[in-house]
Amino acid sequence: MTNRRELLIAGALVGTAPVLAARPAYSGPNVIIVRFGGGVRRRETIDPAHTYAPYLSKSLTLRGTLFSNMEVSEIKDVTTTSHAQGTLYLLTGRYDAYKDIEGQFLSERFEPAAPTLFEYLRKTYDVPTHQCLIVNGEDRKNEEYFTFSNHDLYGVDYRCHTLSLARFKRYLFRQQISEGELPESELAKTRKTLAELERLDYRNAEPLGQGEKLDTFWRNWRAYYGDSGFVNARGDALLTRLAVRALDTLAPKLMMINYQDPDYVHWGNPSHYTRGISIIDRGLESLIDAVQINPTYRGNTIFVIVPDCGRDSNRFQRIPFQHHFNSRSAHEIWALLVGPGIPRGRSFDHRVDQTDVTATIGALMGMATSEVEGRVLI
Repeated sequence: MTNRRELLIAGALVGTAPVLAARPAYSGPNVIIVRFGGGVRRRETIDPAHTYAPYLSKSLTLRGTLFSNMEVSEIKDVTTTSHAQGTLYLLTGRYDAYKDIEGQFLSERFEPAAPTLFEYLRKTYDVPTHQCLIVNGEDRKNEEYFTFSNHDLYGVDYRCHTLSLARFKRYLFRQQISEGELPESELAKTRKTLAELERLDYRNAEPLGQGEKLDTFWRNWRAYYGDSGFVNARGDALLTRLAVRALDTLAPKLMMINYQDPDYVHWGNPSHYTRGISIIDRGLESLIDAVQINPTYRGNTIFVIVPDCGRDSNRFQRIPFQHHFNSRSAHEIWALLVGPGIPRGRSFDHRVDQTDVTATIGALMGMATSEVEGRVLI
């Protein structure tokens, strides 16, 4: 039986597009979700006495509302303290059990069954795909494809787009092949690498690439940074640069930035964790500054800053915050909201839930989020 995704792809290949119901223009606040990712503890982030994020804990919290006792719920047979899952819980507002689509061990190719925030927004309002963005890290490629659910009433018709180094490489390699200037040895290598990147896109939702707006974005990125990859930043610093450039050129209404550097602590050095927090903190300051100088965003943008999960607190380990084994502190996170309509300098210490973030964003943007489990915080 032909499904909706196959119809969309077939239509795109013959130059037609699905007919979507007329929707009103979106006039609400822009929302930037900052996934303070890689798993972080409250102690090193929002605790002013021990923080490695001074801008967040000592400045930004005074400008918004902090929920210091947010938790990731503990649910039987559901992994709730990991990065990909935490991202999907924030996007869908639900604690669903996820398994790799092909059942491969330690693989995280997940497809959400419930609509994402991007789908809710695009089905409610006339917002083009390039104004709904996930900015993704280069070492978590499976999260490239959290752009739409397999929900019958939402799905690929309402997907968002992704900005990442992997997406740039796909654009770059296609351009280099079409330009015909690579030596034969490099051409074969480039074709092989491009094919490997394209195979990662197991959902196959973009047979014609990301469209003119994103092609222009990557063309300008290439003109500025070149082809080598040695000029542009890497890691979470790259995500900040991608996001700031997107604000200037793509004007997203809803953007999620998936920071991840604290998770490099897996390499065995505690400073990878604390330095990663500091990099995100500097990125936050750059994002706030970019919004303040941009007339499209100034006075009309809400930041929602929230970790994907916590980390362990094991005093008997050399790295007490290594990875999470479902300990209490791995469930302990927080959320900070900053922007117009958000009370300034307020802090709540009563228990709230990670899924409440999704419900709150839906309310702030004026869209119904029918399958979200959480409640509205503000």
